[in-house]
Order: sequence, then C-alpha cells, then structure tokens
Amino acid sequence: MAQLSGNLLYTAFILYLIGTAFFGGAIRGKKGNKAAKIGIFITILGFIAQLGYFITRWIAGGHAPVSNLFEFTTFFGMMMVLAFIVIYFIYKTSTLGVFTLPIALLLIAYAAMFPSDISPLIPALQSHWLAIHVSTVALGIAILSVSFAAGLIYLVKVVDYSKKGQKPFWVEFTLYVLISFLGFILISIGFGAIDYEAQFSYINKDGAQEQVTYNLYPIVGPNDGELLTENRMDSIVNLSPWINTVKLNTVIWSLLGGALLYLLLRVVLRKPIGKALKPAVTKVNLDVVDEIGYRAVTIGFPVFTLGGLIFAAIWAQIAWSRFWAWDPKEVWAFITWLFYAGYLHLRLSKGWEGEKSAWLTLVGFAIILFNLIGVNLIIAGLHSYAM
Repeated sequence: MAQLSGNLLYTAFILYLIGTAFFGGAIRGKKGNKAAKIGIFITILGFIAQLGYFITRWIAGGHAPVSNLFEFTTFFGMMMVLAFIVIYFIYKTSTLGVFTLPIALLLIAYAAMFPSDISPLIPALQSHWLAIHVSTVALGIAILSVSFAAGLIYLVKVVDYSKKGQKPFWVEFTLYVLISFLGFILISIGFGAIDYEAQFSYINKDGAQEQVTYNLYPIVGPNDGELLTENRMDSIVNLSPWINTVKLNTVIWSLLGGALLYLLLRVVLRKPIGKALKPAVTKVNLDVVDEIGYRAVTIGFPVFTLGGLIFAAIWAQIAWSRFWAWDPKEVWAFITWLFYAGYLHLRLSKGWEGEKSAWLTLVGFAIILFNLIGVNLIIAGLHSYAM
C-alpha cells in the first residue's frame, strides 16, 4: 500500500507538469481554449491521483498523513491545486495555472527531499484533531497562496523593468525565493548521489549528549559539535543548542543553490527573470487578476482562522492542557492571521486595490513560507515533530 501511495504521488507530479505545459500553450498558442481545457482536465486527473496517494497513505499508516514535513507539504501542494481548480472554473484564467501549478510542483518536490517513511504518531498527535486542525490549516494557506500567484502575475505585468528602483528588485527576489526550492532539490539530489553523510556528537539544550547526522555538508554545526565521521570536513561554525542546525543547514543550502540557479538563468536569459516572464502575462486582465487575489484572501482567511487559531487552540488544550503557550508555531500562526486581517482592512477601508494589494500578497506568502520552513526547520518548539 505504501508503494502504491508513492506511485500515485509520482503520477500526480507528472500530470501537474503536463498540465502546466498545456496552460503555457493556452496563453501562447492560437488554440488557447482547447489547450486550456486539456490542461485543466489533466490537472484534475493529477489531483485525483494525489488524492489517491493521500487515501492509500492514510490506510497504510493508520492515521491522517499530515504529521511530518513531508506529509504536510505534499498535502499543502494538493490543497493549492484544489484551490486553483475551483478558481479556474470561476475565472477561466489560464495564466493562473502557469504560475500556480509550478509552485505546487516545487512544494511536492521539496517535500520529497525529506524523510517520507510512515512513522507511528507521538502521543500528542494521537487524536482526531490531527486531521481536523492540520488539514484545515493547509487548506487555508493553500487558498491564500493562490492570492500570491495572482499578485505575482499582476506585478510581473505592471512593474516597469526599464526604470531603476525597488519594485523590480522585489519581484526578482520573490522569484529567487521560488527558485531556491528547485536549488535545494538539485543540491539534495547531488549529495544523495555521492551518498554523503556526516555524524556529529553534540550537547543539546538540556545539557545531554546526542548524535546527529548531516546529509548535506555542514556549513553550520551543532552546539559543541564533534565530528565522528572520517574523511569528512568539519562544520564552519557551531551554533546555539536552541537552533536546529541540521535544518538551518538545509535552508542555507537552499538559498545558496537558489542563488547559483538564479544567476545561471540570468546568464541564459540575458535579462531579469520577471522581464522574461512578461510575454506570459500579456493577455492578462489586471482587474480579473486583482479580483482573484482578493477573493482568495476572503475565502482563505476564515478557513485559516478556523484551523490555525480555533481548532489549534482546542487541540492544544486536549494535548497539553493549555490553549496557548507562545510556541514559535503558535506565534507565527497568529502573525499570519494578523497580517491577512490587516490586508482585508487596508483593502476594504483604505482602498488598497491593484498594485498595492498585489504587493501585500507577496508579503503574506513570505510569512506563510517562513512559518512552513523557518519555524519548522530552524526554531525548536512543540511543533518540532513536524520535521
């Protein structure tokens, strides 16, 4: 059953990739409507395949497969595809598929770089609230992420690269962050090909001695770390025991890989990447894209509120006998909620529409990514089991 689950996820990935190609053809070719219909049909098949992955993995593990970083991120990608499918049938915007599906693909591929073994749940997770809370959060941030895709489309079209300023820089930086996902994937494959492994002995935050294994060269090492593996280079710097250095090392390699890949693309394209994407958004109706971004937030915000605050508090009370404990994950979930509440306030009360609204969706997605990657991978807390 576990092997079937993995095959279904791989099938979904391939179908999403093919769907993206058809949506790309829809915005460039003369037979756009036909290509778009094929694209959305293939995307739906991919979603069904990934849903099959989710169900078969649930059966194989005996619990909802949303309990670690691999499972949550793949589910996040699946919910993003679902949100796109629903919004596509409302607005019939093929360009949204060209921007949304690659993000979902990057999430799924990124998740595949982490351990995917089915493991028994720790006591705190042995509750039906696991599926309720985590799946609702994933659906909420997936819908909010569609607003980011719409905002990025808007900015790629309106930002003038012929003028120097901060706007082209921030669009390029956003694209660099997305490329960093691909950079990490390629680097992980490279280190995996040489079967890289380095073990360290270190002192954890409780003062006890433990061992940890690195599968990427340790740019940052653990507290009082001592290299145990022969013929491996030691870490450049050792950090506090309160920082998960293995996961921080992952983030650093992601940024380095993204930088190299971004520079390579700039050399090949001979122009900024955002400028190279402009032909893909030529036919975009800015009012429609702006409305998609806004509607995605109006739907995603209450869903996230339900899962990230209300259901989370109920589960925290059941698992740890308190509604709130200032855990890093809880704090950043609240920051996410505050930001999108602020977005709606600025949009409805201050008239922040169009370009201003698009910039806000980029900031919101940055907060979501930090909550997903930065908090999960770097900061130790009660949600560290999500690694």
